[in-house]
Amino acid sequence: MSNLVEVRNLRVDAKTDSGRTVEIIRDVSFDIAEGEIVALIGESGSGKTTIALTLMGYTRPGCRIAGGKVTLSGREISNLPEHKRARRRGTEVSYVPQSAAASFNPAHKIMDQVVEVTKIHRLMPIDEARRKAVELFKALALPEPDTIGDRYPHQVSGGQLQRLSAAMALIGDPKLVIFDEPTTALDVTTQIEVLRAFKSVMKKGAIAGVYVSHDLAVVAQIADRIIVLKNGEIQEVGRTQDILHRPQHPYTRELLEAFEPAPHGRVVDRPVEPEKPLLVVKDIVAGYGRVDETGNPSVKVINKVSFELHRGKNLGIIGESGCGKSTLARVIAGILPAAQGDVLLEGKPLDRDLRRRSRNELRDLQIVFQSADTALNPAKSIADILARPLAFYHGMSGQRRDARIDQLLDMVHLPRSLRHRRPTELSGGQKQRINLARALAADAKLILCDEITSALDTVVAAAILELLKELQREHSLSYLFISHDLSTVRAICDEVVVMYAGEKIEQLSPDIMGSEAGHPYSRLLFSSVPKLDTGWLDGLEQDPHVLQAYSRR
Repeated sequence: MSNLVEVRNLRVDAKTDSGRTVEIIRDVSFDIAEGEIVALIGESGSGKTTIALTLMGYTRPGCRIAGGKVTLSGREISNLPEHKRARRRGTEVSYVPQSAAASFNPAHKIMDQVVEVTKIHRLMPIDEARRKAVELFKALALPEPDTIGDRYPHQVSGGQLQRLSAAMALIGDPKLVIFDEPTTALDVTTQIEVLRAFKSVMKKGAIAGVYVSHDLAVVAQIADRIIVLKNGEIQEVGRTQDILHRPQHPYTRELLEAFEPAPHGRVVDRPVEPEKPLLVVKDIVAGYGRVDETGNPSVKVINKVSFELHRGKNLGIIGESGCGKSTLARVIAGILPAAQGDVLLEGKPLDRDLRRRSRNELRDLQIVFQSADTALNPAKSIADILARPLAFYHGMSGQRRDARIDQLLDMVHLPRSLRHRRPTELSGGQKQRINLARALAADAKLILCDEITSALDTVVAAAILELLKELQREHSLSYLFISHDLSTVRAICDEVVVMYAGEKIEQLSPDIMGSEAGHPYSRLLFSSVPKLDTGWLDGLEQDPHVLQAYSRR
């Protein structure tokens, strides 16, 4: 089998804000055979996406290919003029991004965007392109393939949009497809559908692929070989089975160890007279639009949800995308006022609207959002970001405030010198630690954590979880942990609430997650978590009656 891609001694430079040039990819060499899928894995900043983009002859702004060769189909593309490289994009090599939502134009119908590459490269008549698109929709197991192209991007689910993004990449019959973390933001049940669709289409068309990911279990289902990267250098290359079960490099072993976070130490013995719960959520109904005379919003997202959380304990909220997890967190925080029901903190009812809550109530209950990029003001320094809650909740200023900022940075294990930087100058893990430090600045009793590790690689995510446990031990914190990552919930939570379609399905201990004792939907959810086993996806069998009853495709 001949090589489709050959990369030899690749070097990529980047220019810093100060004008200094740094080498971010160092002497990287590898091959990809025709029809082979190769995974690039490693933590954030390891160079995975940068290397993948060079296969299209592309680098991000501020970067350049400084040396080496990138050959595709026997022709070096790294030294081609831009207009010739552009001709190959979409026809010989194409790209499926991490965020399909960001890659689609909300003002245009899906079909018009999927077939656009055929117009740009004049590959076929428009009617033929539309017929081919429908065939791809069928191959990717999309619902209503004949008409789904007539919808706009906001009218389909996240999993459907990700498969439509793959259809856009495949319609030009490329020899190589680059998948850049395409399932990171998807819940486990949707991820299974998307992976199966990708794998089927790639195998049927004998298309080669580069799969960029930090999720080893996902990589195990789709890749023939794995390239392990760290700091822009290759640490290890091998067949998927060998890398997963016989890793040679210490860094590869570190990645594998971080895949399964250490379980949370749960206290079994309860006091004879347990104290009153810290948080009580009672019969919450919430959604969007006008509330009618019966107390129901025109679009109901949460329906009669109730639970309790005790001081020093952690409660997980899990379920697939769209089940209402994040909406529930916003209701508890008062960002989205509930239409019905009550939220009590330490036995005292909280106003449904945060604007009418007291300063002490706001201080006691803090929320850490999923995306630190949008939660942190890019125009402010880290010191300014942390100073605001210190001034608002505690009236701190001057040297006392500066000393507390240093303490907060110490608490989240960041160097004090970062106080002068802006969020854009930090890594994803560092930004999430600042996000957490801002909540700690209020001296909160309860922190709502909304998918705070979903965008982080396994090593960084494991470090954040250990930090949360450490802070809990030292400051008697309680966490409400919202996630679609079931291993993360199992690692940190004492109890787990399973949600589906805005309703609480059941509440159970993480120790029995996925057992026969649970609800059928819970078993479906837990059985959909990928394993570090190359044959897991192909051998996965789920109850067809449960799949049909709970399918939201």
